[in-house]
Amino acid sequence: MKNRTMNGLRRNEAAIKNRGWYPNRSVNRYKLLPMKNVLFYVLLCFATGIAAQTGKAITLTKQQLKNKIMGGWAGQTIGVTFGGPYEFGFQGTFIGDYQPLLWYDGYLKKTMLNTPGLYDDLYMDLTFVDVFEKYGLDAPVDSFANAFANAGYALWHANQAGRYNILHGIKAPESGHWKNNPHADCIDYQIESDFAGLMSPAMPNTASAISDKIGHIMNYGDGWYGGVYVGAMYALAFTSSDINYIVNEALKTVPRQSLFYQCISDVIGWHRKYPADWKQTWMEVQKKYANDIGCPEGVFAPFNIDANVNAAYVVIGLLYGKGDFTQTLEITTRCGQDADCNPSSSGGILGTILGYDKIPAYWKQGLKEAEGIDFKYTTMSLEDVYDIGFKHALQNIERNGGTINGENITIKAQQPVAVRFEKSFDGVYPVNKIPVVWNGAKNEISFEFEGTGFVLRGETAKWASTTAFVFNTELYIDGKLVESPKLPAAYTTRRYELCWMYDLPKGKHAVQLKILNSSDTEQLRAGHVLVYSDKPVNGLEANLGR
Repeated sequence: MKNRTMNGLRRNEAAIKNRGWYPNRSVNRYKLLPMKNVLFYVLLCFATGIAAQTGKAITLTKQQLKNKIMGGWAGQTIGVTFGGPYEFGFQGTFIGDYQPLLWYDGYLKKTMLNTPGLYDDLYMDLTFVDVFEKYGLDAPVDSFANAFANAGYALWHANQAGRYNILHGIKAPESGHWKNNPHADCIDYQIESDFAGLMSPAMPNTASAISDKIGHIMNYGDGWYGGVYVGAMYALAFTSSDINYIVNEALKTVPRQSLFYQCISDVIGWHRKYPADWKQTWMEVQKKYANDIGCPEGVFAPFNIDANVNAAYVVIGLLYGKGDFTQTLEITTRCGQDADCNPSSSGGILGTILGYDKIPAYWKQGLKEAEGIDFKYTTMSLEDVYDIGFKHALQNIERNGGTINGENITIKAQQPVAVRFEKSFDGVYPVNKIPVVWNGAKNEISFEFEGTGFVLRGETAKWASTTAFVFNTELYIDGKLVESPKLPAAYTTRRYELCWMYDLPKGKHAVQLKILNSSDTEQLRAGHVLVYSDKPVNGLEANLGR
């Protein structure tokens, strides 16, 4: 079929709507009201056909439950495919309205077959789903950690740092802690947490418990909260069609004192202030939260894979999309940065709300052809996870006080409760970026800095390399041996940064990374050093969102 851009998308949707395939718009719900207005609130919910969620039991048929689970998995797949071409192509800016965004029949299958690495959102989820399937709902954290650490797919950022830690004896949750993982606040678990909510319908706290176990393999603090929040939105998507309710209610799972909570709360407030202008809300996020301090690739750069900012884009898409699948995916994608993962999240959440049957037919073009294809690096397809995910949800419902009576399922709905407070990079601020060079004569990288910590960026692995060679090194700080890092030259097992240290006494420091073995075929490439201190430059703490 001829390629269609977003300019033709509205015409196609109009045709679909006229054929009666288009979902009903959601009904806006009022915020929680004072006690004197409780009766009005109940009557309003009754009149709109939306049940107030107060922790009471809700009832779904098996068909309704599975339809929503299928909608969640299909929505993710559609979203990541749609946003794939724009991933990190727009850093520190949004995608202008004049630029068409592609979607056409056959695109889904083509992308799954030809660009399988795009689907890390899915194959990471499926890794964890497979562990639940093999070992049950009580599978220990090591089962999940070892499964993803030893999988054949390439990883980046917090996932790869966590994988390296697991492979080198640093177990969860320490594998995700910011002192062991410079990417602790990155988006990684946020894009992988969908399964936790989809297997915990109407049970956001159960989803949070799953996220506590698995999310700390690779993340901590705000990076973990991104996954907690997304999982909670999925869980609540089984209870209501009101986007505002789901976005607000799910935030109750996140501690108020966290930067993540502040960021999403601000987005909700800006949406109220600028209800017709998502770009203004985008600008407010950019002004207040876009300066990353953790991810070494995003410090002093427009690149941002931070969970806070990218979760903000998910929420912008959901709120301004108003339950419209097209608007939601388009706005989320146009926000930029991780422009494939973010519409995957918003598309999955909205797909759960709508259910598979009510995802517009335009967006399901070619989906049937793709549903039987195993995601690369897995033995699981969408058809498989529709069934397996449904089975896990039923098990989880019964475990948490629900009942299954023939075709009817009663779920003991949960009121969201905040998880514990964590903060990554506490009292740590980037203050400088200095170049470094490889000294071939001494077989080392050396540099000096003034501050409380550093991260040395560099590469030891070429793309797709499978070599068994490992650089043996020694890290000296101020003349003392503090670590002997192993630096693999294989891409899937590489260390994402060469070395780092955050909690040095404030002052001048000298660093040497000595290579003990050399190779005629492999090369260690130095990048630059990020210098950290206990105070931001010029005291500009407000510019870091803190």
